[in-house]
Amino acid sequence: MGRFENLVNDAVRVLSQHAISRSSTSTLTSTLPERDASLLRLNANESVYGPSPKAVAAMRAAMESSHLYPDDSASALRDRLAQLHAIQPEQILVANGLTALLGVIARTCLRPGLNALTSACSFISYPMVTGAVGARLVQTPLKEGGYDPDAMLAAIDTDTRVAFIANPNNPTGTLLDASAMDRFLDRVPAHVIVVLDEAYFDYATYFATQRGVAYSHSMEYVRAQRNVVVLRTFSKAHGLAGLRVGYGMGPAELMAYFGQVQDVFAVSGIGQAAALAALDDEAHIRHALRENAAQAECLEREVASLGYLVIPTWTNFLSFDVKQDSQDFAHKLRREGILVRPLNAWGAPTWIRVTLGTAEQNQVFLRALKNVSK
Repeated sequence: MGRFENLVNDAVRVLSQHAISRSSTSTLTSTLPERDASLLRLNANESVYGPSPKAVAAMRAAMESSHLYPDDSASALRDRLAQLHAIQPEQILVANGLTALLGVIARTCLRPGLNALTSACSFISYPMVTGAVGARLVQTPLKEGGYDPDAMLAAIDTDTRVAFIANPNNPTGTLLDASAMDRFLDRVPAHVIVVLDEAYFDYATYFATQRGVAYSHSMEYVRAQRNVVVLRTFSKAHGLAGLRVGYGMGPAELMAYFGQVQDVFAVSGIGQAAALAALDDEAHIRHALRENAAQAECLEREVASLGYLVIPTWTNFLSFDVKQDSQDFAHKLRREGILVRPLNAWGAPTWIRVTLGTAEQNQVFLRALKNVSK
């Protein structure tokens, strides 16, 4: 019996044993962001610095082969990521974005009668993918705007199979440092898989270096074959959100189960080519991270000067309390030409989240914020 055989659904074990089919139905739905070109989009945590020119060139070249199906295993990208992270290719699954990969994890590990665990006011896809398979999501209260590891440990029961942790957290922008995560994982029972969602890894790593903080030991967990799945994406700092390329890393046996559930040809050839090229442009990502950090410092200071409570960020967005209904506040900003994300749906009815823009975009946002704050 494999190490993870008791932690996955019966249907998944059948798929793995017979290798006859994969799920072709997506269980995750989402609301498309507004596309009005006259509005400044600061609501979706997209990189305002765009993709690497090398990635754009790779996309154009890959279009010549658009009549061919993509490599189902994304082998070139997977091999490159394995080399980058010093793990085996079998420990990596490339997916069409992290939301799709979260759905794969839920379909693999959860079912009615089981539960998953996360924090209140965290990534909105966690309740969506958990509910889609009929499982129950347990959400522990926030502590200082972020995850409370002790509360999560206390909430684990015999029916818990997955713990979702966004680190940094979306939408609050808060961080659990490496020592806090180490202590948490050392106490998690063996029947629970911890999913470390590090979508904002690049930003957090840059901030951590600036601030002298140890951010993440996640790759040490993967190399040690712990019950941990680490998620990363090309949608954020690499600026490839429209292509939907993300990946998970964990024990090879568990990743193989996930691979049986994932849709065939999940990641386009254009997406694979762009992601590979993006990894080769370190100068582009260094620029994006440096500028993002500078704008975070500026925007935090300016927003706080207007009297708003701001959570210091580890990401490319800022969350703050507007002291009134955030949906109404977002409508006021929209009339000023700015799109932001009200956090009512996350259980934070007076908070908004705003993407960190360029210096020019942030000045436009601040002018609008001052207008609606009068």
